[in-house]
Amino acid sequence: MFPLNAWYAAAREHEIGREPLARTICGRPLVFYRTESGSPVALADACWHRLVPLSLGRLRGDDLVCGYHGIAYDPRGRCTFMPSQETINPSAAVASFPVAERDRFVWVWPGNPGLADRDKIPDMHWASDPAWAGDGELIHVRCDYRLVLDNLMDLTHESFVHATSIGNDAVAETPFAVEHTDDSVTVTRWMYGITPPPAWDSELRTRFPDYHGPVDRWQIIRFEAPSTITIDVGVAIAGSGAPEGDYSHGVRGYVLNTITPETDRTAHYFWLKMRDHHLDDDLVTVQQRTAVHRIFGEDERMLNAQQVAIDSHPGYDFYNLNIDAGGMWVRRLLARLVAAEADLVGRLAPAGTR
Repeated sequence: MFPLNAWYAAAREHEIGREPLARTICGRPLVFYRTESGSPVALADACWHRLVPLSLGRLRGDDLVCGYHGIAYDPRGRCTFMPSQETINPSAAVASFPVAERDRFVWVWPGNPGLADRDKIPDMHWASDPAWAGDGELIHVRCDYRLVLDNLMDLTHESFVHATSIGNDAVAETPFAVEHTDDSVTVTRWMYGITPPPAWDSELRTRFPDYHGPVDRWQIIRFEAPSTITIDVGVAIAGSGAPEGDYSHGVRGYVLNTITPETDRTAHYFWLKMRDHHLDDDLVTVQQRTAVHRIFGEDERMLNAQQVAIDSHPGYDFYNLNIDAGGMWVRRLLARLVAAEADLVGRLAPAGTR
């Protein structure tokens, strides 16, 4: 259901420290910690000896010590100590996984370690760019991660799910454009001369308190495989040049979303809301995080309920509308990646096991 040879966000950087952190990624139970120098480590969360989760253990220097019998493993997963014997069984090891730290996240590669390429980490540079400010949260959703991707690629739901905050009729009524490559999908929607919904009206007036007129609003949604979606959003005074690239008479944000499958029915949904104004105002950061928390809580309830309905209707095929075009391309792209990995595994399998 999900490609394994890819980078997934495992945690926000502050979540991983000198206490073992258990987190399941793409069906694989992993344990994360930092070495004494601060480097993140990811190991399989099961001791070689009796499969007890290593996340129940403790750190001794850079080694992770199993809490059951004291067997210790270094950051490469190799056993460094066994109780009551001097000779270490040469097979004693647990899998280690490539990790990288970038843009306020720790990323993990759950597939073939030899294929891990740091240049393929999804682009979320706004999270660490000093020209942008903001914060976010982690949501544990009880649904197939692809349902979250569907939700983000089709923002017409804002008109109905978020009608009291960021949604209005213009979102559902305005045409959009879809473009795609082998590893990305982009949905673009411009709404010209519209009445801003409540949340955007309030945010625009933090910069232009005397303006009460129509706005030009944009939503540029970009999916990057395997599961990262960045959304360029904002409003500007109507006719002030935003469609041509002049955002000086508006407020602009990036909603950064990266969804990591946990199982086929649950996922870790990381998000950040970044903005280009009031960069040093912590109160604005708290207010925006609180507002998005409420908005995404509405999505979470809808998605969890959708998964329950799907489980109650096995074999049901979705009907697709024009508004589903972006999500359909995302699913096609993911299906191709999963099929390509299955084909690679089949071609590398020893003769007689295929």
